[in-house]
Amino acid sequence: MTGTDLIALKPTGTPLDAAERELRLAEPGFGRFFTDHMVTITWDAGQGWHDAQLVPYAPLSMDPAVMVLHYGQAIFEGLKAYRQPDGGIATFRPEENARRFQRSARRLAMPELPEELFLASLQALISQDQDWVPSGAEKSLYLRPLMFSTEVGLGVRPSSSYLYVLIASPAGAYFPRGLKPVTVWLSEEYSRAAPGGTGEAKCAGNYAASLVAQAQAADQGCDQVVWLDAGEHRWVEEMGGMNLYFVRGSGDTASIVTPTLTGSLLAGVTRDSLLTLAGDLGYVASADRISVDDWRDGNASGEITEVFACGTAAVITPVGAVKSASHEWTIGDGETGPVTARLRKALLDIQTGAAPDMHGWVHPLTVTI
Repeated sequence: MTGTDLIALKPTGTPLDAAERELRLAEPGFGRFFTDHMVTITWDAGQGWHDAQLVPYAPLSMDPAVMVLHYGQAIFEGLKAYRQPDGGIATFRPEENARRFQRSARRLAMPELPEELFLASLQALISQDQDWVPSGAEKSLYLRPLMFSTEVGLGVRPSSSYLYVLIASPAGAYFPRGLKPVTVWLSEEYSRAAPGGTGEAKCAGNYAASLVAQAQAADQGCDQVVWLDAGEHRWVEEMGGMNLYFVRGSGDTASIVTPTLTGSLLAGVTRDSLLTLAGDLGYVASADRISVDDWRDGNASGEITEVFACGTAAVITPVGAVKSASHEWTIGDGETGPVTARLRKALLDIQTGAAPDMHGWVHPLTVTI
């Protein structure tokens, strides 16, 4: 079954001029431009999921008393569509994004979008807006599924209606400076999430709560903030909205470790993929707790040779230096390490079709309607 079987197609009669679209694809940035269409699907307590349609990209109209503006029932996902060597289009492990979207909805007392509908929405949008998928290194079409409560009222309870929306934005490199190591700020004042909270959910409120710490990081001359556990501010959790990895040793004997999922960390699709991909490349990969002292002392002794962050938007980003209120140190020589570079290339090669997909991760999308 394809997206066009489940999604009613109501395309615009006035898509963006091809020449103007090509100008945008030449230097897309990140999240600056959007394709001609979007997909919307409605849910309410009486009908369940219904009225799935592809429509022209346009503003949404909302009542001032719509519940999402007051109580924050809003979740989202992020994944990419890549132009393949044969001209086709594929995305990477979208089933995992569909399942995480369901888990996020469950945590926020929202209805779970069926995986079939999630995948159909991707196929429908790519089928219609395939010309928006750019070619070239570091370029892709970023897909942003989201869902929010739409009931009008001020009662504090789960909404009785919701809207799912899928939009897409052509993307270049996430960090404008390219693959350059970032400097991170260890936030000892603020916490991203706590046990029993919404840390595992990809919800809007988590990101709103992170902005003050990100601004603090910028004030300290840092590119990103690293979150520590809420209880002791001792254990490393995430970098911004990305998972972290630590490289121990070098060469063929190197190993990589990522912080254990505790319930307050986001279970990243890229994070999970790298645990498998690292093994394919001959590295030992594992999850474990890592403290700030482990990190600092490991860098000082040379045990920790590289650190990188990973996520859909930025893929893999090296970390070159660390600052906190009381300490500051450099990781290795402050440059991108060989393990980081090798893992990044291996992942991108699979996503873009330059290397064989041994795990069934690449999901072809419909490209004709």
